[in-house]
Parts: sequence; C-alpha cells; structure tokens
Amino acid sequence: MDNKKIDKIVDHLEVMQICDSTFPIGTFNHSFGMENYLRNQKINGAAEFEVWLKNYYLSQFKYGEGLLTLLTYHALKNDDYEEILKMDNIITRSTAARETRNAAKLIANQMIILIEKLYGDKIPFLKKYQDDIKDGKAFGNPAIAFTMLAHYKHISITESYFMYGYSVASTLVQNAVRAVPLGQREGQLVLNKIIKLLGKLFKEEKNLDVSYLGANSPGLEMAQINHEAQPTRLFMS
Repeated sequence: MDNKKIDKIVDHLEVMQICDSTFPIGTFNHSFGMENYLRNQKINGAAEFEVWLKNYYLSQFKYGEGLLTLLTYHALKNDDYEEILKMDNIITRSTAARETRNAAKLIANQMIILIEKLYGDKIPFLKKYQDDIKDGKAFGNPAIAFTMLAHYKHISITESYFMYGYSVASTLVQNAVRAVPLGQREGQLVLNKIIKLLGKLFKEEKNLDVSYLGANSPGLEMAQINHEAQPTRLFMS
C-alpha cells in the first residue's frame, strides 16, 4: 500500500473519531424531544423508538443538520464563509424549541474546542467561526463544525453526509438504550435501518438548496418545546 492510501485511511479514522458516540461533546445529555414521547407513553419499546427515530430523520435531520452538512460543504468549496454564517442564522432561528437551539450551541462549542485541541488553528474558518460565536455574530451548530473538519481532511461530501448522519443516529440509539426498554441488540437493529434510510435521504437531499433549510415537523417541535416543562427528566433537551 502506498503512502497516499495510508494517509487517506488515517484521515478517515480521525474524522470517525469525532463521529464516535463516546466523543465527549455532550451529545449524551440530549434526546431532542424523545424523552417527551417517553413520558407520554408514545414510546414504550424498540418498535415505537424506531418509528420516532425514522420520523426524526425524515424531517428534522433531512431539512436540518443533514442538509446543513451538504450546504456547508459546498460553501467551503467556494471559500464562502458569509454563506456559512447565513446558514448558521437560518438553522438556529428556524428551530422553535429553546432547548434544542441551546443543545446545538453547546455541542458545537464543545466540538470546536476539542477539534482545536487536536488540530490547532489548521482548519480553515473554524477559529473564525468560534470567534464569531463568542462575539454573537454566529450561534454555533455541530454540523457546520464537523463539515469544516471533514472538508479539511479531504473527506468527500457524500462520505461527510453519511458519517455525520451515522454519528447522530448512533448517539440517539445509545441515549435510547439508557431511557427506553431497549436492549443493545435491538438498538443495533434500529441503527442499521437508519443507515439504510440515510441512503434514501441523501438521494433526495443532494440537490436541495438553502430554501429548504430549517423545515421541520410540528409534532417533533412540540415535543421538544414541551420537554422544557417536564417535571422529571434524564436529558437536557
């Protein structure tokens, strides 16, 4: 194997490290509304959780962080940082639930801090994005920070989308194992179905433009809003 192929494998592994559900960026603290469905007994086991997760991907992921990953990659290729700021603003302001908005900001902040510890200031726009978040010029979203790293590591736009999509699903499954009557084996079966669903979603999303960014499902958003008033809970959102 030549050195270029070895370097490419190392690049993939370094991005996969960010995708790991144990990467300490706080994602284990957030259910993004799932816990409200648990409290209302709409999720009681693996079957209901699978329906919830599929619907999450068909709406909030598809028109949210999934599409944001693709659009951010295009903006990076065009060296267009202003377009990234514009999308950061759209995705944040179109998220109705305060806890969900805050969750994205917290996770993005932790992700940027850890990426900078690993790679310093080498990644184009990442330090500027962090400074703009501190100065109130941007809100912060983990899909944007992740895509900056993936683009820097020469991961293709297609692989970036699938890797980020997998990381979100893997984390939500692990969180569900903690909260739902859901075994690790059942969780892996659900995760495998989401991997296959990502293939369908990518084909539908690859040609969408920024006008689709932020479209969401009212049911999911209401659950995320109602989570704020839950008397008992395991997750922050």
